[in-house]
Amino acid sequence: MLQTPQLRQGVIALFMWFTHFMEDHKVQAGNCWLQQGKNGRCQVLYMSGMTREDCCRSGRLGTAWTEEDVPNSTLFRWMIFNGGAPNCIPCKETCDSVDCGPGKRCKMNKRNKPRCVCAPDCSNVTGQGSVCGSDGKSYRDECTMLRARCRNHPNLEVQYPGRCRKTCHGVRCPGSASCVVDQTNNAYCVTCNHQCPEVTSPDQYLCGNDGVVYASSCHLRRATCILGRSIGVAYEGKCIDARSCEDIVCRGAKSCLWDEASGRGRCSVCDEACPDSRQAESVCASDNNTYPSECSMRQAACAQQRLLEVKHSGSCNCKYTVAFEMAPHSLCSALLSTRATHPLRT
Repeated sequence: MLQTPQLRQGVIALFMWFTHFMEDHKVQAGNCWLQQGKNGRCQVLYMSGMTREDCCRSGRLGTAWTEEDVPNSTLFRWMIFNGGAPNCIPCKETCDSVDCGPGKRCKMNKRNKPRCVCAPDCSNVTGQGSVCGSDGKSYRDECTMLRARCRNHPNLEVQYPGRCRKTCHGVRCPGSASCVVDQTNNAYCVTCNHQCPEVTSPDQYLCGNDGVVYASSCHLRRATCILGRSIGVAYEGKCIDARSCEDIVCRGAKSCLWDEASGRGRCSVCDEACPDSRQAESVCASDNNTYPSECSMRQAACAQQRLLEVKHSGSCNCKYTVAFEMAPHSLCSALLSTRATHPLRT
């Protein structure tokens, strides 16, 4: 039988060997991050206590890892005051095996870091020329629209070929879709639903801008499709014989605007903030005043508590813009310039 000192030395040696073995084979747990910022620091914490292998297993581009096991207070200080965590180790150093998803591809940027960039497959694009997108904006071609969809608008689709129009004249909608002009005087292609569910509550009634009572929003949309022009909701509930806006109750944050032409009121949102407008956004309103943009016109309408609508794009001083749908401002400027150079005889 071993003596006690010899047994103690054997246990100590076994413990030291086991400690060295665990040091050589331990897996370091750190913090997993969703992105590495331009400053080189890890940003947007995903999970603490993860190994690098587990953190990087998804293969997601931008994922990074830090090995420091620090308290939450330190992580908070790094993210708030230091722009992220230091010693950030990206999971991907090259574009190898990087899947950016449809419409994108991996590319090394100027800092030699892999990044996913928009690169839509335009090989199947058959049409040539400009298209009107479902966001109401005109694009040079379908491939340009696909790049815009990749960047910011995942649901962006082609509405119809050609530039976006202010009327349905000349608009060719795909399939069984019909052209409708909305309340902002923009032409859209929509699919008309000719079947509406049975109305179960009087709370579903809507008063249309045309003074007609509609049983539900579905019935109003159906009428819009048949008419080919947006009707819009004046206010909720059945239409009443209102003499002024004082007779109309607007729900939510809406205010009543009086339509002098029809003698009817309409509930509108009046807390809209307008961005800086460009010259090409000016409109001529129904009061024969020119406003920097449609948003500015709506603000003026709210201030005056009366309904204003767009007569046509551009200045009210340019009568030529009424007849044209495309680039009215440049056309108006050209015509006025020509008229100034070669005045017409009267």
